[in-house]
Amino acid sequence: QVQLVESGGGLVQAGGSLRLSCAASGRTFNNYAMGWLRQAPGKEREFVAGTRWSGGSTFYADSVKGRFTISRDNAKNTVYLQMNSLKPEDTAVYYCAAGAYVRLPSRNGYDYWGQGTQVTVSS
Repeated sequence: QVQLVESGGGLVQAGGSLRLSCAASGRTFNNYAMGWLRQAPGKEREFVAGTRWSGGSTFYADSVKGRFTISRDNAKNTVYLQMNSLKPEDTAVYYCAAGAYVRLPSRNGYDYWGQGTQVTVSS
């Protein structure tokens, strides 16, 4: 079983940066898809960024492309989301997720989810 724990959220002013971390424990497969997703109050969950433990492909929502970067540290079993040039509309709870059969990009089909971390961007 894979367990995921997010951290790094907080309050930041527009234009600022945050780095989210997702620490994974338990067995992970080298072809697992890893995704960052977010959900704002009253809105549906949306895909933000994704990658795989093995391989270099990355995927981004158009709304964050050029501002957010997903990366991995396999030795630490950790996935990161570097968020730059943050906007108030980025405010949401951010979740990391993992799945063996997810075809990125997708907001569905993940097998494991973290508890979420709140990101609030003030105007």
